Amino acid sequence: MSTSSALPKIIQGGMGIAVSSWKMAQAVSRTGQLGVVSGTAIDAVISRRLQDGDLDGSVRRALSYFPDQEFVAEVLKRYFIEGGKGTGDPYLLVPKLSLHPSEFASKLLVAANFTEVWLAKEGHQGLVGINHLEKIQLATPAAIYGAMLADVNYVLIGAGIPSEVPRIIRDLIDHKSTNISITVENATVKYSLKFDPSIIKGDKRTPLNRPTFLAIVSSHALAAYLNRDEEIRPDGFVIEGSSAGGHNAPPRGSSPIGPDGQSRFSEKDEADISKVAAIGLPFWLAGGYATPLKLQQAID
Repeated sequence: MSTSSALPKIIQGGMGIAVSSWKMAQAVSRTGQLGVVSGTAIDAVISRRLQDGDLDGSVRRALSYFPDQEFVAEVLKRYFIEGGKGTGDPYLLVPKLSLHPSEFASKLLVAANFTEVWLAKEGHQGLVGINHLEKIQLATPAAIYGAMLADVNYVLIGAGIPSEVPRIIRDLIDHKSTNISITVENATVKYSLKFDPSIIKGDKRTPLNRPTFLAIVSSHALAAYLNRDEEIRPDGFVIEGSSAGGHNAPPRGSSPIGPDGQSRFSEKDEADISKVAAIGLPFWLAGGYATPLKLQQAID
């Protein structure tokens, strides 16, 4: 891990669907470290908070700062229920991710990511990041744009090879249309999804601030691959050990599954930290490092 005073020593994990909520991220950020919100399925999360009545008013407060107030009115009309929905009543679902999403679906992704980041940053000057999963490619461009509209400081993406993210961020700084390749199993043609920021009404004359992009990887080989070309190079890495979560690369051993049916990781799955350090970019260690002792070991 880099020890530069300009970088946080601790990055709070972007866990699950709203496990790492704006409240957790804000609490960490206020201590001077990097608080991270989870961007996974955040459109569904925000819509359900509204249907539960948004009792503290936080979602509506954040949305009042969203640049496209005409769309905000549409969102509130569709999802907000004064006092909350009845017990046992089903939630109104958000649109499913699609290769050809409706304008409403794309705008909802933008607004939801904006909302969670805006709330995490409210009332202080600390650093806030957002975590997305590379394998949920259909949401990525709109999600990043929404976070950038809220002036997110860091974007962290793992669960895949996020080689297109640096270009997407560069495009979105100037509100330019961008695209992302979509992985389709057994496909014989290439697929991609286009995102056009012009669907969001508002002033596009001012460039957005560029967030720091950290690629979450589990091997020194992937870190070296992403570093080889400035077009795909991140600003740093989170090196994720096998105990860090459920989106790891599969075990490399000859017996990847143990008798209990769980993945069996070995030394073959451990990143060579000396090779990561030799790349020269800042990096942090994840997976069993959430103690003062492990933090000091990472710094050392």
